[in-house]
Amino acid sequence: MSVFCLALLCIGLSGSSAFAIPRINTDKRNDRPIIGVLAQEVYNPPPKQNSYIAASYVKFLEAAGARVVPVLINQNEEEYKQLFKSINGILLPGGGVDLVSSGYAKAAGIFYRLAIEATSQGDYFPVWGTCLGFEQLLVLTCGENLLSRTNTSGVSLPLQFTKDAMESRLFKDFPPALMTALATEDITENSHTWSISVEAFMKNEELKKFYKILSTNTDGNTEFVSTMEAYSYPVYATQWHPEKNAFEWSKPYYPHTPSAIETTFHMAHFIVNEAKKSFHSFGSKDEEQKHLIYNYNPVFTGATFQQMYFFE
Repeated sequence: MSVFCLALLCIGLSGSSAFAIPRINTDKRNDRPIIGVLAQEVYNPPPKQNSYIAASYVKFLEAAGARVVPVLINQNEEEYKQLFKSINGILLPGGGVDLVSSGYAKAAGIFYRLAIEATSQGDYFPVWGTCLGFEQLLVLTCGENLLSRTNTSGVSLPLQFTKDAMESRLFKDFPPALMTALATEDITENSHTWSISVEAFMKNEELKKFYKILSTNTDGNTEFVSTMEAYSYPVYATQWHPEKNAFEWSKPYYPHTPSAIETTFHMAHFIVNEAKKSFHSFGSKDEEQKHLIYNYNPVFTGATFQQMYFFE
């Protein structure tokens, strides 16, 4: 099944404004959440390094009290379905692969569909997208690529919050001082050359029905969406990188101020708390341990990412 077929199936599940998901009991809490992080292709890979995950995403989730399972690309759908039943959420990281044909895109499409179906039936499963993951979620939701080029590669910006931000699930419990810092300081790092303009977003009915815009930014010419969350599903995305502030050091424009670091951990805290509302689990302790990221050793590169996990 193509990524666009998956997207259309998801639209059928979630596009109607009259559709309402069952009430989910979030009073219970899973204090041992395991979150999947999706791998992606390596270009011109050396032997046994066909895909990777930047270690900063793993540290980001671990710092807030989650364990991580790598979600490898190019697995069959049954393997992904079994893994979905075992983990408590998925993070689609930033990177640079095709949003339709890559192994990343195909795996993301399967997990997105499964998450929508599960949550529709009262089985909470959060999905988070960062940068490329943000863009991937847009494609999966509306079934087409509406991105346009922006001059936003290698710049940190303050967020321009919308009126929906203060009552959003994502930001409503952030300390007021941090919200002020996010709105006034250059602490959200952008590493993307593609964005969705506010104009393109608002012209697409599927996107408007599914997501509320929480913040925007501009490159001086184009106002683009920088943070969004779904109205009725635990689906969240930032075009910026909350993980880089605390865990990446190779670029001078990565912010490391106290408020930048605080942003990293409040964002991670939110994502992990969402995963604690899921009660998926592995069939056995041995099965769980076999899948954890602890089975792999990060490699110090000192390049774009300080450390990377590689997979065959």
